Amino acid sequence: MSDTGWAGAAVAGVTAVYALGSLRLSKSPISSAMVFAGFGVLLGPIALNVVNLEHDKGPLLSALEAALTLVLFTDAMAVPWTELRARATLPGRLLGVGLPLSIAAGWLLAWPLLPGLSHWELALVGAILAPTDAALGASAIANPGVPRSIRQTLNVESGLNDGMVLPFFVLFLAGVPGTSYAQEGTGGTFGRALVLSTVIGVAVGWIGGRALSLSYQRGWIGREWAEILLLALAAGSYALAVATKGSGFIAAWVGGLAVAAGMRDDEAKLPEDVRTAEFSEYLGSLLAMLSLLIFGAVLLGPALEHLSWRIVGYAALSLTVVRMIPVVLALAGSKLRVPTVAYIAWFGPRGLASIVLGLLVVEEHVQAAELIERVIAITVGLSILLHGASAVYLSGRYADWYRRTAAAVPDLRESATASVPRRPRGIGAPD
Repeated sequence: MSDTGWAGAAVAGVTAVYALGSLRLSKSPISSAMVFAGFGVLLGPIALNVVNLEHDKGPLLSALEAALTLVLFTDAMAVPWTELRARATLPGRLLGVGLPLSIAAGWLLAWPLLPGLSHWELALVGAILAPTDAALGASAIANPGVPRSIRQTLNVESGLNDGMVLPFFVLFLAGVPGTSYAQEGTGGTFGRALVLSTVIGVAVGWIGGRALSLSYQRGWIGREWAEILLLALAAGSYALAVATKGSGFIAAWVGGLAVAAGMRDDEAKLPEDVRTAEFSEYLGSLLAMLSLLIFGAVLLGPALEHLSWRIVGYAALSLTVVRMIPVVLALAGSKLRVPTVAYIAWFGPRGLASIVLGLLVVEEHVQAAELIERVIAITVGLSILLHGASAVYLSGRYADWYRRTAAAVPDLRESATASVPRRPRGIGAPD
């Protein structure tokens, strides 16, 4: 059997083993992300050497890019815009204030801890590690005892910040000499990667959403092909942007927003699984978990062999100071209680978006790519461990606090009504 065959068999085996005990593990401190990343380290070059970026580079990168494309598309498509416009200012605070502050804080703290990086490379580190991934702490959102407004806030933030960070990433990459974006120049990068990709996403998504809605109402398409059409729209947005030398990820994210806009007038007439792209979301969820296995093998395992106090220190600060202070500042004046602000500030796990953007830096042959890759690997690895292990316990403690406080304070800000958040992405999320 070829090396690629062995790698495929190993990945399938890990997936099957986890599936058999997934329900039991979902109620424990051992998250699905821990399992897949841990097995990835075991299967990687530092142990069994079954999964190796050198031998399996093409298929592995394709799987990672497909996972992020589907995640960006389905997350954007599932945003409850009507609810957000009506009352949900909390996600707006986190995305409009907290996200830029997190990028800036990540850049500033990288300056003394990661010497030798240019200011654009430092900015890349800040941007890559800014987006959050709710799947790594799914119990923080899945616990029904946590107020709906807070679960929705964490879910919407995670669903949109990975797409919102992409323009920062592309523009910072354009400032690094030798990258493909640098060759385009700032003007070319802005025109192709941002403007053109956005236009493609809007066109493919809105036209596709309208066509799907009208076709379903006329009885021309059934549920199964409606779900497949959504996959085609995600893939089409990505592929058209790449073909025109734009950003496929930006196009996919915008495409998800546009599909939802195209279906919005008729969404009540569409079945729920089509409105929420249920099949696409579960497929993206599976690919995301497999991506964590790849991450463990090709990034985390090798990074563990080159640990330094600077890398570990920056990773720890990224999960605390870089995340928590911007959240506190963003939520100032929101009338949320201290335990709630602390809860939101802590649950900002780093995940799939950071992994894929880190590998794109390697692909672009950035001079400091090796150091950036290690910093990202250790930060995401530490996040998988800490956020995964604490999600069940802390969500339970916070739910107990909320129940007691809400009983004593009728007009508690946390009790504001909100739509029920969709199930957090991640096939290991509790049922």
